Amino acid sequence: MDPYFLLLAVFGAVILLTAWLPLILKNLPLSLPMVCIGIGVLLVLSPFSSIVGVNPLENRYLTERLTEFVVIVSLMGAGLKLDRPIGWRKWGSTWRLLGIAMPLTIAGIAILGWAALGLGLAAALLLGAALAPTDPVLASDVQVGPPQSGEEDEVRFALTSEAGLNDGAAFPFVYLAIAVALSQASPQPFLADWLLVDVLWKIAAGLAIGWIGGKAMGFFVFQMPNRVGLSETRDGFAVLGITCLAYGTAELANGYGFLAVFVSALALRSVERRHHYHESLHIFAEQIERLLMMFLLVSFGAAIAEGSIFSALSWPIIAVAALVLFVVRPLSGWISLAGSPVTLRDKAAISFFGIRGLGSFYYVAYAVGQADFEGAPVIWVTVCSVVLVSIIIHGVLVTPVMRRLDHYRSG
Repeated sequence: MDPYFLLLAVFGAVILLTAWLPLILKNLPLSLPMVCIGIGVLLVLSPFSSIVGVNPLENRYLTERLTEFVVIVSLMGAGLKLDRPIGWRKWGSTWRLLGIAMPLTIAGIAILGWAALGLGLAAALLLGAALAPTDPVLASDVQVGPPQSGEEDEVRFALTSEAGLNDGAAFPFVYLAIAVALSQASPQPFLADWLLVDVLWKIAAGLAIGWIGGKAMGFFVFQMPNRVGLSETRDGFAVLGITCLAYGTAELANGYGFLAVFVSALALRSVERRHHYHESLHIFAEQIERLLMMFLLVSFGAAIAEGSIFSALSWPIIAVAALVLFVVRPLSGWISLAGSPVTLRDKAAISFFGIRGLGSFYYVAYAVGQADFEGAPVIWVTVCSVVLVSIIIHGVLVTPVMRRLDHYRSG
């Protein structure tokens, strides 16, 4: 039996399941990421284990690039979904989550890494920065609906906009961890460069390139004369061009590409909010995102079954994972929303559903490629533990909780 054709058959079956399962899981306390991990586990335990292939989680560069791509596609999709115009008051919950909850979460996780896991300053800071952002890829069940669908209550909006922006907001802290790690090998002042370059310049460049590029693409897509606008093609795959152009341009300018992609999507929507082409772009982005997520999570499940991820698992790591998900994030989110007009039920949901996922893998893979971190295996095991528990707990609870919140609103 040719393993290549067997691989094609299994791959096709998994893709069909990924397309079909959301219909089955819609009203069940399960999520597609949970099923993908289960498929990976079953593949290793089945006669098809020989075709699972190279586990991307064991290859730092492959992990970095695959997770990077799925995150930027997800960020574009998240930005296209948001109907609410950007503003200080309209986005009040978002600014609170970014400006208060994010730093508190990073600090809380870093302290846990230092006190409970014995990590040094650089490694503890990297752990906090990697685990602080809400994941845009795995949080689709708590995000707003497609463009102009009307599914934009405060919980869904806050979590979607937070996931879109906090990847860019977390990156300065990843760079700070890298700078601290490099300074331990060669002591040099780094705070001034970090503040000027990694904070001020990279954020400003990401915002500016994203906004200007999104506005320019909006003209090209919707406002070109004589019916030659890109929207006339109705081709959804153009979203990949917009995404890669925004990301690549920002990175070439030494800015934050994640930030540029999300902002470019917001700017594109601002040019023409009600055009049907937004839905075509969003649908294609969602399909690509789901396909890449399926591949990565099936591989993650296979690595779990092989035992190559959790061989160094310990009780302190389990305790830290539980504290991150059930104490640090919820408490930080609750503090950040104190005094806001959001209802208590919505505050609780926003604070709890800070889903961790593939973005955390990207940050760790990127950072360990830039500097040597003492305790890197502990960081990997902790991140994988948090992501796995987050997928299971949030995946089980999100459907009944969001259904209950919708019931309270409609009542």
